[in-house]
Amino acid sequence: RRGQATRQRLLAATRAAVADSPYRDLTVVDISRRADTSPATFYQYFPDVEAAVLALIDELTDAGGRQLRVLVTDAAWESGDAAAGLSQGFLAFFAEHGELLRVADLAALEGDDRFRQLRTRLFNGVFLALKDLAHEARAVGAIDASASPGGIASVLTTMLTQVSSHRRGFESWGVSADELAATMAAVIDATVRGDGSASV
Repeated sequence: RRGQATRQRLLAATRAAVADSPYRDLTVVDISRRADTSPATFYQYFPDVEAAVLALIDELTDAGGRQLRVLVTDAAWESGDAAAGLSQGFLAFFAEHGELLRVADLAALEGDDRFRQLRTRLFNGVFLALKDLAHEARAVGAIDASASPGGIASVLTTMLTQVSSHRRGFESWGVSADELAATMAAVIDATVRGDGSASV
């Protein structure tokens, strides 16, 4: 039990360090100091900084994946508010976990397959839920019969992740988070709750 508490303290210190410093500048000494322990203790739990960051993102993937998936699966899509909730939920998730997600993106772009797999797993539940939603919409004629549920889910998942990831940049252009959420919601509604006249 004490060992688990120490591990969690080290992970919390790693997360704080990620928020304060560039990922490549993180050191075992800094993280250990933040956790009020020694580098020797750090190495009892993790072989290096990268392993601690991977453990953090792994934890986020499990809990965050469920959190994002239910934005689709537990929403009342017939009410018209579900798309807004999904868009706002993604923006809030990225606002809370943006530092870790940026590290995962950077490492994945550099070719680290471990980070790429974690990132894919994080958003897989949302993708599958949106794919099911598009299947249902196509079955009832809400969208064109030739529309690809997988294609729709891929595009919508990419929109949600990329817009949420670049929120600060858009805000520097004068586009508010509320405007981003409303626009994403309109795109989602038009795509999965359309009138059947458009082919995606």
